[in-house]
Amino acid sequence: MRITLKELKVHQQPVIELLEIISLEGQHYMARLHGPEGLKLLSDNAGKTLLFRSAWEVQDTLSEFDVRETQIVHPSAYHEMVGMAPSDIEPMRIRVQRQRS
Repeated sequence: MRITLKELKVHQQPVIELLEIISLEGQHYMARLHGPEGLKLLSDNAGKTLLFRSAWEVQDTLSEFDVRETQIVHPSAYHEMVGMAPSDIEPMRIRVQRQRS
């Protein structure tokens, strides 16, 4: 499911249990939000995934919300290499602390 910032702001004190900042080849990042209503992908008003230039930009965008835990997720590229057998490789997860301003 998808959610926009506008929809997120409508909720009374929305809680994001886990913010996953997904690294897309180190150039763009997207935000997956885990909360009481399940998993949501942060999107624009047209339903397209919002892309960010940095993990900090994601955190700044969501700074007004109650985020309990944040992880930067780097999917492994090794399982996509030519000639290698497919395998289920877990992504690397880096837990980060939010910086409050």
